[in-house]
Amino acid sequence: MPMAADDIARLIKERFPDAEIRIEDLAGDGDHYAATIVSEAFRGKTRVQQHQMVYDALKGNMGGTLHALALKTTAP
Repeated sequence: MPMAADDIARLIKERFPDAEIRIEDLAGDGDHYAATIVSEAFRGKTRVQQHQMVYDALKGNMGGTLHALALKTTAP
């Protein structure tokens, strides 16, 4: 079963309460998303570290319930 965009945003917001989050369903199938996340928590981190932080926030759903997520992360 696909993961809803609201569920993705909720999990990310739990980990990054200050985050500005924009999620787009790329294929209209609830399986392929793009997310833009802006959070102070990313300041000073490499892009790989930022993405790992987001994957951790998704609590194991990446690659399972959530098939594909293109990430754009940045600090404010």
